[in-house]
Amino acid sequence: MEDLSTRIANLTPEKRALLEKRLKEKSEKKEPLAPEPLAVIGMSCRFPGGANGTAAFWHLLKNGVDAIREVPEERWPVAAHFDPTPATPEKMNTRWGGFIDGVDQFDANFFGISPREAAQMDPQQRLLLEVAWEALEQSGQTLPELRGSATGVFVGIHSHSSEYAMMQLADPAAVGTYTSTGTAHSVVANRISYWFDLRGPSIALDTACSSSLVATHLACQSLRQHECRLALAGGVNLMLAPEFTIALSQMNMMAADGRCKTFDASADGFVRGEGCGVVVLKRLADALADGDPILALIRGSAVNQDGSTNGITAPNALSQQEVIRAALQNAGVAPEEIGYVETHGTGTILGDPIEIEALTAVIGQPRPQQLPCVLGSVKANLGHLEGAAGIAGLIKTVLCLHHGEIPPQLHFNQLNPHITLANTPFVIHRKGCPWPAAERKLAGVSSFGFGGTNAHLVLEAWRAEQEEEKENATPDSEASYLLPLSARSPEALRVLVESYRRFLPEADCALADLAYTAGVRRTHHEHRVAVAGRSLREMAQKLAAYAAGEESPGVMAATRKPADRQPPLAFVFSGQGPNWFGVGRQLLAQEPVFRAKMEACDTVLRQLAGWSLLEELQREESHSRLEDAEIAQPAFCAMQISLAALWQSWGIVPDAVIGHSVGEIAAAHVAGALTLAEALTVVYHRGRLLQRETGRGKMASVELSPEEMQKMLAGYEDRLAIASINSPNAVVISGDAAALDEMARLLAQREISCRQLTVKFASHSPQMEPYRFELTKLLQGLKPQSATIAIGNDADDFNRDGRAHRRRLSRCRLLGPQRARHGALRRRHCPPAAG
Repeated sequence: MEDLSTRIANLTPEKRALLEKRLKEKSEKKEPLAPEPLAVIGMSCRFPGGANGTAAFWHLLKNGVDAIREVPEERWPVAAHFDPTPATPEKMNTRWGGFIDGVDQFDANFFGISPREAAQMDPQQRLLLEVAWEALEQSGQTLPELRGSATGVFVGIHSHSSEYAMMQLADPAAVGTYTSTGTAHSVVANRISYWFDLRGPSIALDTACSSSLVATHLACQSLRQHECRLALAGGVNLMLAPEFTIALSQMNMMAADGRCKTFDASADGFVRGEGCGVVVLKRLADALADGDPILALIRGSAVNQDGSTNGITAPNALSQQEVIRAALQNAGVAPEEIGYVETHGTGTILGDPIEIEALTAVIGQPRPQQLPCVLGSVKANLGHLEGAAGIAGLIKTVLCLHHGEIPPQLHFNQLNPHITLANTPFVIHRKGCPWPAAERKLAGVSSFGFGGTNAHLVLEAWRAEQEEEKENATPDSEASYLLPLSARSPEALRVLVESYRRFLPEADCALADLAYTAGVRRTHHEHRVAVAGRSLREMAQKLAAYAAGEESPGVMAATRKPADRQPPLAFVFSGQGPNWFGVGRQLLAQEPVFRAKMEACDTVLRQLAGWSLLEELQREESHSRLEDAEIAQPAFCAMQISLAALWQSWGIVPDAVIGHSVGEIAAAHVAGALTLAEALTVVYHRGRLLQRETGRGKMASVELSPEEMQKMLAGYEDRLAIASINSPNAVVISGDAAALDEMARLLAQREISCRQLTVKFASHSPQMEPYRFELTKLLQGLKPQSATIAIGNDADDFNRDGRAHRRRLSRCRLLGPQRARHGALRRRHCPPAAG
C-alpha cells in the first residue's frame, strides 16, 4: 500500500488544492452547541374538571381527578346519537367526554369587541384570547410593553374542530359580516396578534393531535432565530357538535367506557376532550435580564413524520425513536438523564406498546445508579384534547418540574400485556411520587398526530441561585407597601378585590414581591383601588373594608379618565431648602432609573467641578459637605432632575413644569430648554458664587403679605429684601445676618411668626448684587432651546420660547423675589407637550 505522503504528492495540483480546501473546511467546522434554553415565563389553561388556571389544574392532577362526564345536554342530545355497538352507521359508541364549562361566555367588552361580532366568533377564538391574556398577565408582561413588540403567536388547532363554522354556514340567514373572520382557523392566532398589536410571526397550524406541541416547537425555533423576542404557543379544541365523534366511532377509536386507560391491559381506545392552553416563552438570557418569572426551561425540540406506513393513522416506532433522539440531541441532553416522560399515551391496545417500544430504544437503556424514569399521560384525566393535547401535556410537565412531584396515573391497574418494562428504567405510579432523585430534573413530552407528524420536547426544572437568595431574604416588617388592583369594569374590580381578599391571608409569598408584581408587572385598567399596608393580613382586612363600603385609612379608589379628559399635569421644582443627612441614598440603592440619571450628572460634575456628586452623597455625616452651597446647589438640582426622570419612567409625564429658584434650572432641563451639561453648568457657578457669601447672610420665613413685609423693610432696603413670595400671606426674606436678626426681633415684638431657615447664605438678596455681572459673563455662551414642555413663569403663564428662558436663566435668579406661580397652577389648560 502506498505511503499517504506519496499518494498526496502524486495528486494533480487541482486535486491537491481541492483536498487542502476540504481538510481546512473540516478542521474549521465545529460541532454545533446545544441551543440557548428557552424560559417558560407564564402559562394558563382551561381544562375539563374546572381546571381554570394552572393552580386548579395542578390540584386536579395531584388529587387524581377524573374530569370525564356525560355529554352535556346543551352540546347535543346524546341519546339520539348513541349506540353501544362500535361502527354503527350515524351513531357514536360513547356518551362521554372531557368538557369545559362556559364556552358560550365571553367578556367582549374587555376586549373591545361588539356583541354582534362576538356572536359570530368561533368560541375557540374567544377562549384563546382570554387564556392568552391570562398567560401574559402571569408572565408579568403589560399591554403597553407588548404593543408593537416583536412577539410571535403559534397556535395548534384541529381542522375537525370547525363545528361553529358549519353551524353558521348551514343557515344562510346566520351568515354575517364577521362570519369569515370569526370562523377562519388562521384568525385564531391572528386575532391575538391583532388585539395585542404583536408584530412577530402569527401562525395557526394543524397536524391533528400533535398540533399544539408542533406550534411550541416552531415558537422555539422562531425565538432562537431571533424572529421574535417573546412567543406565545398553545392550542385549543372544543366539541360543539356530534359529527366528529361519530366519525371516530366509525374508525373504532372510541373507548366504550369513555376513559383513556393508558398503559393498562383494558385499554380499548380514547375519549375526546376539550380545552385550551397557552405558554409564554422567552430566551433565557432575556428573561433573566427582564426579571421575568421562570417556571421551567425548554432545552430542545424536534418534529418529524412517519412517512409511508401500513396505514396513514398507524404509528411508526422508528419515526418516534428518531424524533425523541433528535430532540435530545438538540437539547444536549443524554437519554439516561430523563426522569419523566409525558407520553402521547392515548390508551389504545397497540398505540401504547409502540410508543413504549420507541422510548425503550432511546431512553430505556440501562442507567448508572439505576435512576428511574417515570411515565405518565394526562389523557387519563382530561381525555384526548386533540389539537390542544400537546399543550396540556407540556403544562402538566412544567407543573411537575416546578413542584418536584409526579401525580398519580389514573386508570392504571394492570400493565398492557404487549408492554414490557422489565430491564428498563420505566415505572408507572398509580399513587404519584416525588421527582426521581437526580442532579438535574429533566423531562420529555411527546405528541403524535394521527396523520403521522410527531413532536417531542425536552424540559428542565429551573432553580436559580438568585431565587434561593430571594427566598432566604428577610423582609422588612416595618416597611409599607402599595397593592394596586384594577379592572375594566366596577363589577370586575369587585370580583378581583374579593379574589385577593381570600388569597392574601394564606398567600405563600412576600408582600414586597406581591406589591411589585401588582404595581409593575400588571396592566392597569380604568377602575382602580390601591391599598397600603405592612402585612398580607392587613391588606386583606383593608380590602374587606373597601368591599363592604367602609372607609379605611390607606385605601384609595378612583376611575381613570379618558386621555382626552385628563387634567393637565405640572411638575413643580422647588428651591433649596434644608438638607438632611443621607438624602437620596435610598433612591440610589433602589431605583435604577434614578441612579442612572444621577451617574450622568456625576460624570458632568466631575469634569466641571473636579468632585464627585455620588461620593459626596455617600460620605459619613461628620465629613459631609452637603450644607455648602457649592455642593448643595448642584446636588439638589441633580436630584430633582433624576426624580423627574424616575416619574417619567413610570409613565407620569408633565404637560408643564414650574421651577422656584434653583428648581427653575432643573425645570428648564426637564422641559428640554437646557441640556444636562448646560443646566449643571448654571447651577455649579450659582452655587460657587453663593459659597462666597456663606456665613454672612440669613433667610427667614415670615407670615405677612408682600405689601406689609415691604413696609417693614423700609430702611433696610440695602441689606434685606423679599426673596420669595410663597402665598398671599407668606414670604421669605433674605439678606445681611445682623439685619435679619434685628428684623426677627421686630416681628416677634408684633407677634408675627418668623422662622429662620437653616441655610448659611442669603439668596435673592442685595448681597448677590456684586456677582450679577460675573455670573452673566460666565453664562454668556448659554443657548437655551425652545422647550418641548411648557415652562411656567412669573406672569402666571406658560411658554416654550427659548429666548425667554435665556433672559431668565442668564440672570440665574440670584436677585429679585421668586414668586410661587399659583395662577399658573390654577390654569385649567396647559399647552400640550410637543411630540
